[in-house]
This record gives sequence, C-alpha cells and structure tokens, in this order.
Amino acid sequence: MTEPEFNPENEPVQAAKAVSPKEPGKKSPKKSILCNLFDFVEAIVFAAVLAIVVLTIFVRTGFVEGSSMVPTMHEGDRYLISNLFYTPKQGDIIVFSPDVADNTGSKLWVKRIIATEGQKIYINPENGKVYIDDVLYDEPYLNQITEPKITENPITVPEGHIFVMGDNRGDSKDSRNIGCVDTRRIVGRLLVRIFPINKFGFVD
Repeated sequence: MTEPEFNPENEPVQAAKAVSPKEPGKKSPKKSILCNLFDFVEAIVFAAVLAIVVLTIFVRTGFVEGSSMVPTMHEGDRYLISNLFYTPKQGDIIVFSPDVADNTGSKLWVKRIIATEGQKIYINPENGKVYIDDVLYDEPYLNQITEPKITENPITVPEGHIFVMGDNRGDSKDSRNIGCVDTRRIVGRLLVRIFPINKFGFVD
C-alpha cells in the first residue's frame, strides 16, 4: 500500500488564539489618571491667567498716604480699586489724580464723595455741619466739625464734576482747597481694604 503524498494544504491548522477585542473608548487606569491631572493643571493655569488679567485691566492696588481719611483709613492701608462700569455716588471713597500745580502726576488722592453734579453743598461756618440741597448730610464717620475753607458757600457742583472731602476734616486737602474734581480724573472706587490683614474687608 502506498502512503499518500504529503500535501501542506492537508496539514491541520492550529486554531488561532482568540483575542478579545478592546472595548472602544475605554482608557487604561494610568492614562485616565494622567488625563485628569492634565485637566486639573490646565484649569489652575487658566484661573491664574484670568485673575492676572482681571487684576491688571479692571482692578488696581494702592495705599493710603497721609492722615486725611482718619479714622476710616490710615496711612499705609492697602486697597483694591476698580473703575469698571463705575458711576460716582455720594458716600463713595474714591482714588483720583488731582489737577493741582503741586501734584507730580504720580501721587493719587483718596477722598470721599460728598456731592455729585448738580447738587448744592453748603457748609455752615457756625456749627461745621454740611448740607446737601438744603438737607443736613449725615456723616457718621466724622469725629470733628467741618470748616468751610471755600470762598463760594454754598456751591453747586458743575456737570461732570464731584465735590470730595477727607474724613479727617481738620487735616485734609480736598475740594475746599482745589475745587470740584473732574470725574475723568477718577482712577477708581475703593472696593476693599487688603492690608492690614486684621482690617481686611469693605470700607464704608
């Protein structure tokens, strides 16, 4: 009996090892942790950049020089100010660049708005009381009387201007000396005191 000829095609083929297909969209635990870490770092960087942009463009820092705002603010107090969408209002504490001959242009003043455009301000020379449009102006932050020091009393604030005074009326150079302030010279409204730390917060 003759043996059958060898034919490679007749050789039994070993079954290929079954490979389970990888589920689509499923990440390995290591890659998942790295992706989450990358997202977290990206969010932190974005928040930091946004904060820097906001502080640079919309918010500024500064500090008080002198004693004209005592007892509300003291020399060395640091603050944040902003001029974003700001409209001057009575009682606001603002920072502005005064238009006076002895100002170098780099020094900013911190004062309180007492009257805005169109309002009439009168300082009674006998009792030091301030009247706005013939109504006594309540100033709970004061601990002394207000000396007029103005040649025109009463005075009506011109359009586009404000009348400002320091809270320390006996030691404040303000609108009683330099006249009404052009609103275009306002650098910003004082938002919050940031130093000293124990006095951190909004300032009235």
